[in-house]
Amino acid sequence: MFIALVILHSIMCFAIIGIVLLQAGKGADIGSAFGGAGSQAVFGSMGTPTVLGKITTAIAILFTITSFSLAMLGGERASSVVREAPARSTAPAPSAPSATPSPGGAPAPGAPAPPAPAAPPSPAPASSAPAAPDPTSPAPAR
Repeated sequence: MFIALVILHSIMCFAIIGIVLLQAGKGADIGSAFGGAGSQAVFGSMGTPTVLGKITTAIAILFTITSFSLAMLGGERASSVVREAPARSTAPAPSAPSATPSPGGAPAPGAPAPPAPAAPPSPAPASSAPAAPDPTSPAPAR
């Protein structure tokens, strides 16, 4: 049903464009632009409705109905692009001790010890297969 509505909606789009372009403009002469005797109202005189005017009204109403129908059906199919935020715990986070070094260059008392340097990478094996990356070495910069 969704695909049928999309096809019908597309056909009505082109039908409205074609029918509106076929209609003659009301008060299209230069005299009506400056308030000449030809213009009776803001948008020109209404006169009797033409067949093209009635067809345009009918297609515009159907176009509006299919637009709302597609919006309602599309809302059921769509999923949110916003991911749900993970639940936050209500317990306060533990405070981290100060990591500022003391003036002598040694770490302050109570500060965590600096991490040990990583071991140098081992030499590559003699086999022709590529070696797996060492998980302890940092990733190469790109």
